[in-house]
Formats: sequence, C-alpha cells, structure tokens
Amino acid sequence: MLLTDVKRRRHLVTLAVGGELHLHTGVVKHDDLIGANEGITVRSSKGARLVAVRPTLSDYILEMPRGAQVIYPKDLGPILMLGDVFPGATVLESGVGSGALTTTLLRALGPTGRVIGYEIRDDFADRARRNVEGFLGEDVPLEIHVRDVYDGIDENGLDRVILDLPEPWRVVKHAESSLRPGGILVAYLPTIGQVARLREELEESAFGMEQSLEVLHRTWHVEGQSVRPDHRMVAHTGFLTSARLLVPSG
Repeated sequence: MLLTDVKRRRHLVTLAVGGELHLHTGVVKHDDLIGANEGITVRSSKGARLVAVRPTLSDYILEMPRGAQVIYPKDLGPILMLGDVFPGATVLESGVGSGALTTTLLRALGPTGRVIGYEIRDDFADRARRNVEGFLGEDVPLEIHVRDVYDGIDENGLDRVILDLPEPWRVVKHAESSLRPGGILVAYLPTIGQVARLREELEESAFGMEQSLEVLHRTWHVEGQSVRPDHRMVAHTGFLTSARLLVPSG
C-alpha cells in the first residue's frame, strides 16, 4: 500500500498480518488496512490522517528500493512508445539496474511476452528481480543473465533491444544480428556527447529512421484563481534515441 499524509509524504508498505508502520506521527497497524477498500483514510496512534491506496507503477518506481539509479516515469512512457512495445514481444534489456524499466516492459508485454535482461552485476540483478516480483509477483516471463552485452547477444529474432548503459554504440553490431528485420533499438543516455557517438555508429549500420529526443515534465499549480506553472520542474534526466533495423536495398 501507499500511504500519504497531509504534507504529501509518501510511505510504500508491504502489508503483513500483525505488522505496523512506525512514523514520527504515530503507528499505523497493517491490520487496519488489510482487506480495506482503496482510498480510505486511516489514523495513526497519534491521530494523524493518512490516505491509503494501492501504488500505481509510477508510485512504486519512485519509492521502491534501489541499487542503481532508475529511469524515471517521465521517460518510461516515451520508451514504450518509441520502442512500440506490444503484448507478446520479445525484448532484450541491457543494464537492468534496479528493475524500473524491466517492470514497465513486463507490464506492457503481458504474459505472452518475454524480457531477457543482461546485467553485469550480481547485486543489481538480484535487486531488480526482487523489485519486479514485489510489484508483479513471481510468475513473470523474465530471464536475467549476469553477463556483459558488449561481448555479444546470444538470442536471435528479437523484437526490441533497449539499452541503459554508457556505450550503446558497442552494441549496435550485436543488435543488427539479433533483431528481426524492422526491429527497434532504443537507448537511454545522460549526455548529448554519448548520443552523438551512438548516432555516428547507427549511420554506419543497417539501422535507419533514427531519432533522438528528451522529455521535459512541468506540473502546474492550480488552487482557486491561482493558476500558474510550478516553480520547479523535472527537466533533463536523459536523452532517448531510437532506430529501426532495415533490410539493405538491392
């Protein structure tokens, strides 16, 4: 459950019979929440009010335990669109990190899809799997291999390759031989210099239809007659680059 207090502080809780959430505003008993409807207001032992709902995927990603930095929700939606991720697709993800993108992909792919994750660190792979299963359960079509994608991709006929790693240009040749014709490669990168290097490699490959973009997220303050952009916004987090594998012309 996600509990939010009057100051909009958020607490992600896995409910257990007999469990308790200890806050500076008092204790909330898990038994008061188990079996209750979403959207209820509960009170702590000190009378503080908290609203309880099931977390959305966005809520979960923002609050879940992490080892590596996650891709944030404002970029996860565009990745699904740029990659045209569809139910039943087979997707290779490299750089699974804390599992934010993995969880998002699995939900979009559905039970007939498949995510194959490459991650070079055991601890990140373990954390990612725990985070995925914490939201989606254990019965998910996910394989995580502890290996370096720069050394190659074993799978063939992939629908999509999605990369969150420092040098994705080193994966372009591997992706060419592993994606099906028309398959899509998407890369998430923090700096424009990395984007430029990736685009250079794509131009020398069988990929085409390249595009690069960034997503800026600005919320608005709406309170009575006071309507204005918020003073702070989530601006740059990373650049997204996508390209499609084309069949060479005769």
